[in-house]
Amino acid sequence: MNKKNWTLWIIVVAALIIFALWARHRIHFQWHVFAQQLRLADWKRISLAIGFIWIAYGLRALRWSIFLRPTRRVSPFALIGSMVIGFTGVALFGRLADLVRPYLVSRRTQIPLSAQIAVYTVERMFDMGSMALIFSTVLLFSPDRHSLPRPDLINKAALAGLLVAVFLALFTAFVRASGKIVARLMGRAFGLLSKNMGHQVEDKILSFRDGLNAISSIGDLLMVVIISLIHWSLIAFAYLETARAFVASPILANLHLSQCMLLMAASMGSSLVTLPVLGWFTQIGLTTATMQKLFQVPWEPALGCGSVLLLVTFLSVIPIGLIWARFEQVSLRKVAHESEHAGETIAAQHEQAQA
Repeated sequence: MNKKNWTLWIIVVAALIIFALWARHRIHFQWHVFAQQLRLADWKRISLAIGFIWIAYGLRALRWSIFLRPTRRVSPFALIGSMVIGFTGVALFGRLADLVRPYLVSRRTQIPLSAQIAVYTVERMFDMGSMALIFSTVLLFSPDRHSLPRPDLINKAALAGLLVAVFLALFTAFVRASGKIVARLMGRAFGLLSKNMGHQVEDKILSFRDGLNAISSIGDLLMVVIISLIHWSLIAFAYLETARAFVASPILANLHLSQCMLLMAASMGSSLVTLPVLGWFTQIGLTTATMQKLFQVPWEPALGCGSVLLLVTFLSVIPIGLIWARFEQVSLRKVAHESEHAGETIAAQHEQAQA
């Protein structure tokens, strides 16, 4: 692990220790109530939520295959294994394994890794835009939005999400039309703060432009947008089904979709920087605190729901991913290291080309 990762580990561990010391005398937690909440949970709903998540992996493979069409026709079924194994790597090794998916797709299709990283960049942008659009739409137009805590702040957050979605759409259009000009202007702007940051921003935008060029027609663009919206809708319903599975907690059993959006946003925020294993506990902690503070869910069902949400949305892929990796003779630790090294090499090559 490099110095930056060690520093992040130390900060997170220190934060967890401080929280544990603070909570020890302030939170009266009853483990038998926690166990009862898990025992009484509706595991059929939880199984349905896991099914939604697994379908979402298939949609990711379908979307990636559309991005590859201008270069080579690849069946989405040929890419599902790379998606599943890649997300298994992220679940086990954290965001350090983010490039496992493009790395495996590159190996399978024999298309250069740089092109796959460009696709990955576009994929993340569509993910951000789709989630922002769903989040803002639900919070702005849901009939139960007035029951949320601090509706004034929630309304502002929803409008901000809508603005983010609009900005990403306009930014995408500008980059597709004049990617080099946009990259140069943004690179110079951020270069005023840091020359290295300016190079990184310019490189990211050029990579995004390359990925957008993989969308060869309006029809493909519409398909990608529809797939992205369905994908994130499935994830939202997976959160909702998991929360409502805790039938022994009246608040969770009757959770509204608008409330689920806040819970989902907290969970997604905590997963942006995920450390191996330790990140599981930070994600559980943030989602648990969100339920307790925003919806007044008691600590025991909140922790139970937070733990199962992690299992459903993040860890349920691990068994099938390990089996798939074994079947394809892929060493997760090895490909995680190789993909990270390859990504650093490509980034260094781009920096040298720009120098």
